[in-house]
Amino acid sequence: MTTATVALARAADTARLAPSVHNTQPWRWVVRGARLELYAVTGRQLREQDPAGRLMLLSCGAALHHARVALDAEGWTHRVERPAAEPLAVIHAEAAGSVDPHAMHRLQLLLIRRTDRRVVSDEPVAPDVREALVDAARLGGARLQVLSRDQVLELAVMIEHAGDAQRHDVRMIAETATWVGGDRPAGTGLPDAVIPAELPLTTVAERDFGVSGTLEAGAGHDNAAAYAVLYGDGDEPADWLRAGEALSEIWLAAIHRGAAVLPLSSPVELDFTRQALRRILGEVGYPYLVLRLGTSDPDHAGPAHTPRLPGEQVIEIVD
Repeated sequence: MTTATVALARAADTARLAPSVHNTQPWRWVVRGARLELYAVTGRQLREQDPAGRLMLLSCGAALHHARVALDAEGWTHRVERPAAEPLAVIHAEAAGSVDPHAMHRLQLLLIRRTDRRVVSDEPVAPDVREALVDAARLGGARLQVLSRDQVLELAVMIEHAGDAQRHDVRMIAETATWVGGDRPAGTGLPDAVIPAELPLTTVAERDFGVSGTLEAGAGHDNAAAYAVLYGDGDEPADWLRAGEALSEIWLAAIHRGAAVLPLSSPVELDFTRQALRRILGEVGYPYLVLRLGTSDPDHAGPAHTPRLPGEQVIEIVD
């Protein structure tokens, strides 16, 4: 294999660590010489909660960003082609250069990233950190609006309605059950170790997965948490792919500054709550996700990493 092929294969391997809705990991990579092609795997799409495949595409966008960060860390210049049809994206490795310590640091941040559903600390997110996250969203190709207190209360009511609707949807309950709970030996889904033993006390309710995990939710109420909406100008597949890249960029900026990010997808899974969320934005864009922002507790390690599919199931190297 050429050096470019090896670098792209390693980048695809790093992309296995990307966040995805319910840890479905709905992506597949094909390495062809100096090309790395990204495909969506519809067999791991949530048909009930994500019938249009938007969250699947957002998840793939996060994986795309991870692969690019990995290439940067190895000193590879590259460009991304975004075809109108499949593959979703093609990364072209162009030239190997010197390793940038800043790029290496970004890769290290990706390696420690995890989704933490516990309550955050009592320390609010500092204004300069919020601004850095807004800038990171813009760098990733989307926008981030931090909500006011009144908007957060409106969001809380909206998510409560969404939760009520989903708790009475038999098909959604069954779908969630296939991806959540247990040890998840197959390498996908959410094991007990990352699910709170009881729902945390939060202003905006977290998703009720219908199972009790083993993660201690933490004491107190996350009054210091802030909430933001990740959004953009478009609602096409390419926009949702960009949203995933922006989410990954935001997460990097957050980890670097000691902040915690928890994506909340339930508001965009139902049409009536998604429209309500768009009204909160003043109908200036299309919402992709709600993010809970908080300050990480430095005295407590985060939950375990979620399992991952083995590389041979998601990466194909074509000679």
